[in-house]
Amino acid sequence: MRVAWSCAPGYPESVCSGLIQMPEQATIEKQIKLAVAILKKGGIVAFPTDTVYGLGADPLNARAVDRIYDVKKRPRNLPLPLLLAEKSDLPKVADVVPEVAWRLAERFFPGGLTLVLRKSSWVPDTVTAGGDTVAVRIPDHPIPIALIRGLGTPIVGTSANLSGKPSQVTSEEVRHQLGDAADLIINGGRRPGGTESTVLDVSGKVPVLVREGAIPRAELKKVCSSILVNM
Repeated sequence: MRVAWSCAPGYPESVCSGLIQMPEQATIEKQIKLAVAILKKGGIVAFPTDTVYGLGADPLNARAVDRIYDVKKRPRNLPLPLLLAEKSDLPKVADVVPEVAWRLAERFFPGGLTLVLRKSSWVPDTVTAGGDTVAVRIPDHPIPIALIRGLGTPIVGTSANLSGKPSQVTSEEVRHQLGDAADLIINGGRRPGGTESTVLDVSGKVPVLVREGAIPRAELKKVCSSILVNM
């Protein structure tokens, strides 16, 4: 079986030209190289992360972001998170990075913490569903980091599953659920699944715990003692 670049119905063929077929047994390095080329041409790619498989796109390509919503059947009023490669990317995506955000990033990035920040003008409204905040995380896995660095920008990084369905932990599960809707599925083996990231909103004066997950509240309070809870 061969993994090939394929256009979704209605997607312009001009965007899809010039990419090659690749054996499914290709090395991770070759899969990443092809995935970066696809992202640069406005495609979408499924890839392993430190928890489950993710679905990524160039956030600056409105058509690619739109495909993420279509493929996942995700409601358009739900924003999409961004994955970063470095803590130094925070000022790129955030209008202001409060001091508490830097402390949290220093302690918990990369890993299971998602920070919600007031978005910068760099982040398109298509990603944030028109909202003024953006959710960001640095995954603790080399493949999404390589994709981000190859593209040269943070990427949309949502779970590679249909909205409301369980997250997928193997490339085979992703293919079974999404079919050929993704332009490439990087086979990174079985992922551990498990607990979702903790989501902490630091866009206001006091951090607000939106979802408790991989990082317990007690650990967060070692960095910022005042946390409101809104779950």
